[in-house]
Amino acid sequence: MITKGDDFPIHQTSSPIAEVGSERNFYDRYFFNGYNDDGSIFFGAAFCVYPNLNVKDASFIFVSEGIQHNFRYSDVLDYERMETSVGSFKIEIIKPLKEIRITLNDEEKDINVDITFSGRFEPMEEPRMTLRNGPRIYMDSTRMTQHGYWTGNINFKSHNINLSEENYLGTRDRSWGIRPVGTQDTQIVPPLKLPQFYWLWAPANFDDVSSHLYFVDDEEGRATHSHCVEQKDNQSSILSSLKKEIHYYEGTRRISKAKFSAMKRDKTEVVWSLKPKYHIYMCGLGYMHPEWGHGMYHGEQKSFYDSYDLSEDPHDPPFLHIQAICHFEMKENDTTTKGLGVLEQLLIGPHIPSGFESLLDR
Repeated sequence: MITKGDDFPIHQTSSPIAEVGSERNFYDRYFFNGYNDDGSIFFGAAFCVYPNLNVKDASFIFVSEGIQHNFRYSDVLDYERMETSVGSFKIEIIKPLKEIRITLNDEEKDINVDITFSGRFEPMEEPRMTLRNGPRIYMDSTRMTQHGYWTGNINFKSHNINLSEENYLGTRDRSWGIRPVGTQDTQIVPPLKLPQFYWLWAPANFDDVSSHLYFVDDEEGRATHSHCVEQKDNQSSILSSLKKEIHYYEGTRRISKAKFSAMKRDKTEVVWSLKPKYHIYMCGLGYMHPEWGHGMYHGEQKSFYDSYDLSEDPHDPPFLHIQAICHFEMKENDTTTKGLGVLEQLLIGPHIPSGFESLLDR
């Protein structure tokens, strides 16, 4: 099955580019977020192809005046992985690993977006993440994360946002591999066990520095996967001995404040203190959404708009997965630097240090 990608020297097997092996849940995704200096405006975008489902989808969200606006698009892939557009949504790779443009011109929904992400630092490759349910691999992915600047315009009805008028920063990631997509697998691996996933992902931007860290914990609170990077002066430093101290709002699984610490190679300790301002719902970008979830088939050229009032918190699926926009303070030696970023949270099932004992207890 020859497609446009086969005209580029990017093959890694003896098969055409359209073929990615036998795993139905293979995916290849772009994710972006952005925010102004005080975090009052936030936006996000995602685009993904699912070669073995022959589906592609995209989404765009932005927050203004306490409302999260969600725009979703889905189409048949037609096996062409080089067509990075879905309906009115399009991604253009202007300079690989340096500059990416996102456009969205949907007259029916009265939204026009033309924004460009430019990297502040080189992308960071996170360690490969492999998770199993018994003998079955349900996640096996590589992620590349990059901090950057935003320019351009977002226009929706009466909202006209010129990103050049303020300092808009953000983070993007590129991940690919295997994760649950499309319709759920009906064959459960016995014996039955409560689902458990404890995920924290915290990229942040400061004036001259950026940082990134994440955790995946098991139900005992042991970090099965974790990573920490500081970037400064075009250099990336991987830190070790990453630790966390987490506090929750009473009666919830939402984090009220967090402290992380890690050690540089010269034994200097770096400490991050996070305080959330508000959070957005990742289901607006397809994560865990029951109808517009990633890889679901809707037919050709389908789209959907809805909105969420962020003063309301359902705290139940599909609203468990959030990104909290946070004030960050990073302390290194006697220097404290203030910045902004997100603390992504997906906390499902038991986690003994947090006092969570069942699937969704608070």
